[in-house]
Amino acid sequence: MSLVLDLSGGSLPRVVHWGSDVGPLDPAGLDALRLAARPQPIGFSVDGPVEVAVLPEQSAGWLGTPGLAGNRGGTAFSTAFRVERTDTGALPPPAGGPGTVTVRATDPAAALALDLTVELTPAGLVRQRATLTNEGTTPFAVDALNLALPVPPAATELLDFTGHHLRERQPQRTAFTQGLRVRENRTGRTGYDAAYLLLAGTPGFGNRTGEVWGVHTAWSGNHRTFAERTYHSVSLLGSGELLLSGEVVLDPGAAYTTPWQYGAYGTGVDGISARFHRHLRSRPGHPSTPRPVVVNTWEAVYFDHDLTRLTELADAAAAVGAERFVLDDGWFGGRRDDRRALGDWYVSDEVWPRGLGPLTDHVTGLGMQFGLWVEPEMINEDSELARAHPDWIMAPHADGARLPRPARSQQVLDLARPEAFAYILERLDDLLTTYPISYLKWDHNRDLVEAGHRPTGRAGVHGQTRALYRLLDELRRHHPGVEIESCSSGGGRVDLEVLERTDRVWVSDCIDALERQRIQRWTNTLIPLELMGTHVGAGTAHTTDRRHTLDFRAGTALFGHFGIEWDLTSADPADVARLREWVTLYKDLRGLLHTGTSVHADHADPAYEVHGVVADDLSDAVYAVVAHGTSEMYPPGPLRLPGLDPEAVYHVRPLPPGDVPDGNAHRWGVPLPWWTPEGVHLPGRALEAAGLQAPVLFPERLILLRATRH
Repeated sequence: MSLVLDLSGGSLPRVVHWGSDVGPLDPAGLDALRLAARPQPIGFSVDGPVEVAVLPEQSAGWLGTPGLAGNRGGTAFSTAFRVERTDTGALPPPAGGPGTVTVRATDPAAALALDLTVELTPAGLVRQRATLTNEGTTPFAVDALNLALPVPPAATELLDFTGHHLRERQPQRTAFTQGLRVRENRTGRTGYDAAYLLLAGTPGFGNRTGEVWGVHTAWSGNHRTFAERTYHSVSLLGSGELLLSGEVVLDPGAAYTTPWQYGAYGTGVDGISARFHRHLRSRPGHPSTPRPVVVNTWEAVYFDHDLTRLTELADAAAAVGAERFVLDDGWFGGRRDDRRALGDWYVSDEVWPRGLGPLTDHVTGLGMQFGLWVEPEMINEDSELARAHPDWIMAPHADGARLPRPARSQQVLDLARPEAFAYILERLDDLLTTYPISYLKWDHNRDLVEAGHRPTGRAGVHGQTRALYRLLDELRRHHPGVEIESCSSGGGRVDLEVLERTDRVWVSDCIDALERQRIQRWTNTLIPLELMGTHVGAGTAHTTDRRHTLDFRAGTALFGHFGIEWDLTSADPADVARLREWVTLYKDLRGLLHTGTSVHADHADPAYEVHGVVADDLSDAVYAVVAHGTSEMYPPGPLRLPGLDPEAVYHVRPLPPGDVPDGNAHRWGVPLPWWTPEGVHLPGRALEAAGLQAPVLFPERLILLRATRH
């Protein structure tokens, strides 16, 4: 792909082209491309062409959403930045070429300076952010600072996401018509119903087809994402932090920096995903050790913490091959239910009279890592901390006369307050120093409603988000070996900035495998599988009361960071033995699943889905064939296997234990001809173009295929 910027004329950078590769161009060729792309002057708003920069300005004739909205006591409401300095840098080998542009621009009349960075990463992502500095002698209020990337008129469809607790990241499509489509998130966290990724594409774009452009805002607080098309023949994808009224006021010399905006271009949604996954995997801090099999205690015991019961659960976990044991909520203070003691981060004398040592010793003695649940950003009014420091609770007024309405019996602890920050850091540091804790499940169970700093009374979502980042950074500096999971009532905090400080995300509190199929698929649009927490729950899902076979539950959890959230001490022995087979398969496949390319077939039958992972060298692949419901076709049509080397021959066969095609035809003793351990040998081109006949499956069933280059 190519990103071509126009830096001429002294105005802010304009995108000449963002999309498929234009090939090598010398300076004359670049000038010709710029000339060919220059819009025809039409007058009306301004004389001359309207050229929109990555930070759009009305002074350029753009009458859409401005990049900067703010004022200096009612003045300086519009800017005309002029570039003073431009620097370029190169991408590291093997990509090469110019990869970074930094621009310093000023507007003397408005007394503002802008530092803008635009990058093209080796994975082919566009990444940009801006810093606004007040160079005047009076305060400047920042209402919004948005960055934008243009997309061509051929992008006529939009795809973004909605959802709620237990049903995160549900896709929705709309036409990309003239006007403004805005997704605003005001929850104080990334949010269940955030746009997540806003994609624009050519008509009917699919998993593997069509040109697609997308943006993601790397920010864990309030944010705004929009798509805008105007009669100027300009279409934009834009985003930025959503600032509450009066939240950011720059004193003289002070500065505000936007979150990183990420842009991706590719063929199909899979092309977008591949760029994000490659980028995340290239980070120095990306998890490099095999992702351990996790057992979490929440749905097994809830608040019923008892040493004997938990040691028995740990024994059962180790017996099936678990490698990490995580003690969930209920271990601290007076926390016997979800209405009290948040903030009292001391091991409960009542439940753990000898501390956590007997349990951690038992767990580590079994060869497993020990993990612990925490929710440091929250506080219960019924807690020792709230009684001692009621002024540490975020509130809409400086005097705290009125608290926000509680949610889950919780309020928000103001981490921007130095004393509260220091207290939480000291408590977590003490726990991590005292016990052999290698993992924190970091939760965040309520939206930030009327969240203000005391004693100023100023809106505080921005400050709280920045304080969270500082807290995570400081904690990791003290304990670099500890891994942290981003959990927020399930999947409420999933973004690239929190992942700079955490090692995986909890995809959803819903472990129902049918719901998880869709939630995990669309989480995977942005996040690679090794960063997605995916667990096997009990036979009856706790959040939906729906029943599924163990193979469907475990086959769904296989595609992620595999774990178990189930009381194994009461499980049927046959289920425990079968689960052990799935754990063994996960350990065998995690090297492929967590380094390969995620692929999703475009299948016309909504009842069936094919998704999988193909090794980077195309030598190996594993696919899941999933029956969400009953097909209109009987038997179902052939299913294509995407992503393989078209010229290579592959040995395709069923993969145990996901090799049981549970359907009526199978029960009647009428096998599918090729469904044998020997399978078939076919070229990758044939497997993607013609596909394979799938077995007839009962609804809510799953089978696995392995394809190995011959």
